[in-house]
Amino acid sequence: MKELKEFPRIETERLILSQLEEKDIPFIVEFLKHRIYSDLTSNIPYPYTENDGKMWVKMSREAFEEKTGFTFGIRNKEEQLIGAIGLHDRDDDMAELGYWIGIPYWNKGYVTEAARAIVKFGFKDLGFNKIYATHLLHNPASGKIMEKIGMEQEAILKQHAKKDEEYFDLAMYSVFKD
Repeated sequence: MKELKEFPRIETERLILSQLEEKDIPFIVEFLKHRIYSDLTSNIPYPYTENDGKMWVKMSREAFEEKTGFTFGIRNKEEQLIGAIGLHDRDDDMAELGYWIGIPYWNKGYVTEAARAIVKFGFKDLGFNKIYATHLLHNPASGKIMEKIGMEQEAILKQHAKKDEEYFDLAMYSVFKD
């Protein structure tokens, strides 16, 4: 991953993508306390606590400092946090995309808009050749976002995620620089 001295700020038509901050923790907890986030993702716990939010913001900052990833807050033009999106280095040439958005902002195209900008950033600024993402099969809405940003389904990863002692299959999508 190319080295960037400062965490980038990316503006799209409706959004500002910028580094997560301590002041975002109450919003993160308020959004992610709903069980649906745990049900639809492989890595968000339930119940989601303030401590989880603090740890996640800290881990996000460390990932940037260690050049292993970028976690952006998705913000409206008033700079209010409405979700998050990340790009995490999985080896020199590829990164994994992940995202969530607050329930009041579902089905408004915000994640698609943010993801397009992040994929462009990953290819243009960070020099990745491949960006991929996965979703649990019972969360097809996430796969629709992946398709809208030009990703194609590459594989079904059998029993690839374990949550609460249960195994789940993941659909894997990817897009390439060219």
